[in-house]
Amino acid sequence: MQSLPQHIEALIFAAPQSVSLEDIRAVLRESVGAEFNDEALLEAIAALRRRYDHAEHSFEVVEIAGGYRFMTKGAYHQTIGTHLRQQSTKKLSRSALETLSIIAYKQPVTRSDLEKIRGVSCDYAIQKLLEKELVTITGRADTVGKPLLYGVTEKFMDYFGIRSMNDLPQPKEFQLPENTIGEPEELMVESEN
Repeated sequence: MQSLPQHIEALIFAAPQSVSLEDIRAVLRESVGAEFNDEALLEAIAALRRRYDHAEHSFEVVEIAGGYRFMTKGAYHQTIGTHLRQQSTKKLSRSALETLSIIAYKQPVTRSDLEKIRGVSCDYAIQKLLEKELVTITGRADTVGKPLLYGVTEKFMDYFGIRSMNDLPQPKEFQLPENTIGEPEELMVESEN
């Protein structure tokens, strides 16, 4: 089918989140009445990627969270970043980010475990993360009271632009000097004198 890349392009463009090969296959099966194997789909996606690889386009097709979606190229991140900062209603609070990071690294995790780590109540942050569909209830713990367990969703990966949970920085990477924020402690002590 010659127009296969265009069908996939339209689907990726219209989808609110990443579109997996399985989803693409199912949509095409129903809409055009044809079956496509992985090789044909991946070839069509590669053709799309080549098309948007030129400098005249400000976006590209990227593989994220087990699927494909359009993303802005790095050269335009400043413009998009400015737009997103101006939309403060979509911003996550510091407490929500802290709670979300704990869930991402410790999942599945209970609310009481989150509160032990953070040292404060997490009810409001969890509620906001559930509303934004960045977190989901994954089940119940096999402990007294059967508390709910929380984990991150595929929307979490979309939100942060990662392909899988393996792309999260490892805790040991936080100790590297290039990942620190602010001035080293010795310099701060000297400047106070």
